Amino acid sequence: MRMTLICAPEFEELTDCEKCYHVEPNSSFQQGTPAEMSSVLRFYVRPSGHERAASEYIERKLQRELPELQGVKTEQCYNVNWTAESFPSNKEMKKLTWLFGCPLLLDDVAQESWLLPGPTDLLLEVGPRLNFSTPTSSNIVSVCQAAGLGAVDRVEPTRRYLLSFAYPPSADLEAIALATLHDRMTEQHFPQPIQSFSSGCIPAPLSSPIDVLAEGRSALEKANQELGLALDSWDLDFYTKRFQELQRNPSTVEVFDLAQSNSEHSRHWFFKGRLHVDGQELPHSLFESIMSTQASSNPNNVLKFCDNSSAIQGKEVRFLRPKDPTRPSSFQQRQGLRHVVFTAETHNFPTGVAPFSGATTGTGGRIRDVQCTGRGAHVVAGTAGYCFGNLRIPGYSMPWEDPSFQYPGNFARPLEIAIEASNGASDYGNKFGEPVLAGFARSLGLQLPDGQRREWIKPIMFSGGIGSMEAEHVSKEPPEPGMDVVKVGGPVYRIGVGGGAASSVQVQGDNASDLDFGAVQRGDPEMEQKMNRVIRACVEAPEGNPICSLHDQGAGGNGNVLKELSDPAGAIIYTSRFQLGDPTLNALEIWGAEYQESNALLLRPSDRDFLSCVSARERCPVCFVGTITGDRRIVLVDDREWPTGTDGQVDAPPTPPPTPVDLDLDWVLGKMPRKEFFLQRSLPLLQPLTLPPGLSVRQALSRVLRLPAVASKRYLTNKVDRSVGGLVAQQQCVGPLQTPLADVAVVALSHQELVGAATALGEQPVKSLLDPKVAARLAVAEALTNLVFALVTDLQDVKCSGNWMWAAKLPGEGAALADACEAMVAVMAALGVAVDGGKDSLSMAARVGSETVQAPGSLVISAYAVCSDITATVTPDLKHPGGRGHLLYVPLSPGQYRLGGTALAQCFSQLGEQPPDLDVPENLVRAFSITQGLLKDRLLGSGHDVSDGGLITCLLEMAFAGNCGIEVDIPAPGVDVLPVLFAEEPGLLLEVQEPDLAQVLMRYQKAGLHCLELGLTGDTGPHALVRVSVNRTVVLEEPVGQLRALWEETSFQLDRLQAKPHCVAQEEQGLRERAGPTYCLPPTFPRASVPCEPGGPAPRVAIIREEGSNGDREMADAFHLAGFEVWDVTMQDLCSGAIGLDTFRGVAFVGGFSYADVLGSAKGWAAAVTFNSKAGAEMKRFRQRPDTFSLGVCNGCQLLALLGWVGGSSSEEAVEMCQESWLARPGLLLRHNLSGRFESRWASVRVGPGPALMLRGMEGAVLPVWSAHGEGYMAFSSPELQAQMEARGLAPLHWADDDGNPTEQYPLNPNGSPGGVAGVCSPDGRHLALMPHPERSVRPWQWAWRPPPFDTLTTSPWLQLFINARNWTREGSC
Repeated sequence: MRMTLICAPEFEELTDCEKCYHVEPNSSFQQGTPAEMSSVLRFYVRPSGHERAASEYIERKLQRELPELQGVKTEQCYNVNWTAESFPSNKEMKKLTWLFGCPLLLDDVAQESWLLPGPTDLLLEVGPRLNFSTPTSSNIVSVCQAAGLGAVDRVEPTRRYLLSFAYPPSADLEAIALATLHDRMTEQHFPQPIQSFSSGCIPAPLSSPIDVLAEGRSALEKANQELGLALDSWDLDFYTKRFQELQRNPSTVEVFDLAQSNSEHSRHWFFKGRLHVDGQELPHSLFESIMSTQASSNPNNVLKFCDNSSAIQGKEVRFLRPKDPTRPSSFQQRQGLRHVVFTAETHNFPTGVAPFSGATTGTGGRIRDVQCTGRGAHVVAGTAGYCFGNLRIPGYSMPWEDPSFQYPGNFARPLEIAIEASNGASDYGNKFGEPVLAGFARSLGLQLPDGQRREWIKPIMFSGGIGSMEAEHVSKEPPEPGMDVVKVGGPVYRIGVGGGAASSVQVQGDNASDLDFGAVQRGDPEMEQKMNRVIRACVEAPEGNPICSLHDQGAGGNGNVLKELSDPAGAIIYTSRFQLGDPTLNALEIWGAEYQESNALLLRPSDRDFLSCVSARERCPVCFVGTITGDRRIVLVDDREWPTGTDGQVDAPPTPPPTPVDLDLDWVLGKMPRKEFFLQRSLPLLQPLTLPPGLSVRQALSRVLRLPAVASKRYLTNKVDRSVGGLVAQQQCVGPLQTPLADVAVVALSHQELVGAATALGEQPVKSLLDPKVAARLAVAEALTNLVFALVTDLQDVKCSGNWMWAAKLPGEGAALADACEAMVAVMAALGVAVDGGKDSLSMAARVGSETVQAPGSLVISAYAVCSDITATVTPDLKHPGGRGHLLYVPLSPGQYRLGGTALAQCFSQLGEQPPDLDVPENLVRAFSITQGLLKDRLLGSGHDVSDGGLITCLLEMAFAGNCGIEVDIPAPGVDVLPVLFAEEPGLLLEVQEPDLAQVLMRYQKAGLHCLELGLTGDTGPHALVRVSVNRTVVLEEPVGQLRALWEETSFQLDRLQAKPHCVAQEEQGLRERAGPTYCLPPTFPRASVPCEPGGPAPRVAIIREEGSNGDREMADAFHLAGFEVWDVTMQDLCSGAIGLDTFRGVAFVGGFSYADVLGSAKGWAAAVTFNSKAGAEMKRFRQRPDTFSLGVCNGCQLLALLGWVGGSSSEEAVEMCQESWLARPGLLLRHNLSGRFESRWASVRVGPGPALMLRGMEGAVLPVWSAHGEGYMAFSSPELQAQMEARGLAPLHWADDDGNPTEQYPLNPNGSPGGVAGVCSPDGRHLALMPHPERSVRPWQWAWRPPPFDTLTTSPWLQLFINARNWTREGSC
């Protein structure tokens, strides 16, 4: 058979050997220059293995919407833009087929669709909107480049569905199916296959200047409406007058720029404005009041209210960093003063309209805030919070949710927000390499007594971040004439144009929906990570940090960030120097688009080479876009027709290039008149709480424990990496069953130190519906009663970020916000803590039909402090020492039992009247001091704060986490049972062992605090009894496992919508029965000791990383701890020939998401090794040397399997004989977890016998270890190969059940690998590939749970793995 390429007469006909790789007839090459010529090739991939079935969630969703549906088949299509003059060669087509297909299969990729519709079938294809290249495409193109396929410049995957019906489907059915199968915000339907990625557009011409001089304010009003600028009446008057004074008309770009720069989002007019409440002007702005809290706190801020983040005085620490970040080099020990950085922000509006992408870019923006603190800082960990409306989970009744409530079409539904926003934030952090360690989730939809509906239609997506920075990088340098203005990060896309203004609209839904869609962004964590490495290289530069000043790009895009960076000196910026992701962008879009993953910095010209070198090594774009001028103006020159070089030279253009922006910086950013706001208080209509007569405690719990704010957050914690970076000392999950209940997050400032930082959250927005002052006080109290369980330097050293989410410009709400602010300031003054930063989002309302639905006013307090000993943290899980722990209760508002605004009230669709409160702040001061002293003296076993759900919930959660029973009696004479148990009055619950009981009681009572003995811990295990009495009357008696199942129920319902239901059912059932894991160190286990050899060189190990790797620093620490000379080596170093591997005894391939794993785990990394001659030769020579070893962890494990270093091959002889060995079928491939999602678990593994040199002497050990991956299922080419490997000891590591035996049970086996295989090695034992992360578990404080006797170990058993490698190299030397 011979085939002819149509529409391409200059090409020869295909030969017989190429006939399998033809282009479909409707894929035509276009005539033109080589740069213009392109064709869309299509590669259809059918799912296989356990990934064969369509997403069960999608199937169930389709079945729910389309009961007539009889079956679903799926496939994926990779649409490849091929730009070469000639058709791909046979070898190139083989490469493309290998990249897109499954290496274990030989027939899963075709040039024609696998789906053949019949007369009653419906074939639908959906995929990304093509207005810009997706991050997926960017990463696939990078993989293709690594594979030598330079003609590929864009690849967009689409999903194809074949829906079968009994009769031909109607147009209505098609519309329902489409709405179910794709997200209209970010995706589109393709009725025909993609023909071209060319939009055929040219840059849209900018409209002529806005004629303010002739038309006055009406000209601006028209632009305001057409461009969605969100200018209010004050703005319109002000700018009309200013341009009239200047006697010139503004350009469209200038007006757009001013709207972004001076939006509420950017300028915070309300917080800095003059507020009149009930006719009285407040003496200070809200911002001034907040700043006044500093007066009552210790002056430990090194940055406050003035930068991307705030920072407090840190500690002197030792740390590792590369000797020279511009090239491969060894890590060296350094010491210096490292401060603690914190920031927090929200991304509510974008998350409301496109939850996944909105949350990704919210996370990315906050990460850049940390990065850009001072002259560059280190990202360490994040926090996350979500507030959404009533979930309305299909088939799951929560009786307080009103089924009559309607929802607008321009916002995602609350259920989608709860799942997809958390998916987006988790995915971004997982890929970037930032763990999320704390958070909150809250749901509310309620009709108030006055008829108002309050609900989070516009959600809250909160993102906080803790980091560190060297003391010498605290202060930014002022801009000086001649400095380079530089952009680092991703190219410009038409994304998020007008986001700052769009999110400032008073009521969301008042903007045209297409403008709302246009303000949504695109998140690319891979690019952000590359940019982070560039900044880190500058921070770690041996000759000093070349960055003079640094700002992140956010709201307002280039316009905002470049003005901020150049203020007050001024700058000239050239459009020709930006890297454009889309050549059709006009000047307004280049200037105003809020494309993500981009920072701006100032650099002296002498440092250009350093930055260029680092950027090339990290494969991160860098653009020198302008120069600081010193004339105090910001000028944008659109010189794309006649580009100006970086030396300022240009061929004289026939006419001067246009300057779309030419503004006086002081006029734009300088001090402007304060806006005035006239506010009236509006007292809520209150009704007493009316509960059903005879309501029992158990009946009340059946609702309260299922309320999202109270219920388990397991659906959030298990899909987000909680260990990456190796600096995590305390994350969300505690106890034997890893229950998500930790009160505080703790990180180390260095792998080598026990000093660190702690952060905790507080928020009580439902109470604001009754009294905003109370809600503010309780938010502060909750943050501190959470933080108290980490040992911090001093209460007055605690600083807070305050984030305000309020519908402040609607009647009554501005005054409520002002009252809340006043209360927060007052309570902080009494406590001695202070705010040092924060953000506001003041348009928390949405239009629903003719109704305006406001969200509750919310204040989120993020408290943070230096942690003097990260090992002194106390967690909520009951330890039941000696089977008998004593439970103590320290109420901070003793004698009060108020139920207003509580979970109990909400669960009966009410608010009540009197909310709980912090009546005596001094009680909290004293309780904080005493508790900290007890931590220092190691006198507390467990601790937890009383908050949502009240005292009963706090008691139960401690029992749930400890997997044990309790017997308590709460004395409250004369008080009804329900208020005693469900009031949310702030307080502490503690567990102490019997010998310490008297001393602990005495310390609290001596400080004037109530400290009540409530009872004892009981037996362990899920069948242990919880017995709760009030005033000696038993009100609850039930096994802890049954009550915990109720508390976990809502989380598992949500999990069923984001993971495979059968896996979720396994975990749910397991938690009802599990007692907890048993760890084992056999007597023969070597006693790990850190090598200390005064003489002789240390063996070298290369820590090899690729684009998207994120586990390199903890791997470097582990090998350094074991006595190696550790080197930082990138794949770019190997591909460019900058270094070889001849001097290295070992290499470690680290974890992460190489190329975002877009084509399968480590596929891109394998392509870089396989198809680059230099890298391939180095790897081959290294592997062939008998004196070398390698370790591949997670992504590195996936790589070693693809390369055939482990796992063998289904036909090893065929590999040796085949010239193109990459075409051989590997013996082992890592595929998606059976659960269908990323899994973060503290899991157990069993070490078995075998030749693996790094596991010598560890046989028989059952140890816990961090696991964090999305593709860890070990798919062997045949059961026979797996059996053979097991018999030869080549699968020496297995996931273990609670008895220490290999298991396939989820989640004890987090990926479902057959036989429980967790690691494999080569026959000679030199190459070891593991899915779990021993490098994140080499220090005892990195462990998530350490039961006796492991809690007394000074060295982690996992260090032995690295010491074994060190010992083996010494054997070789001898």
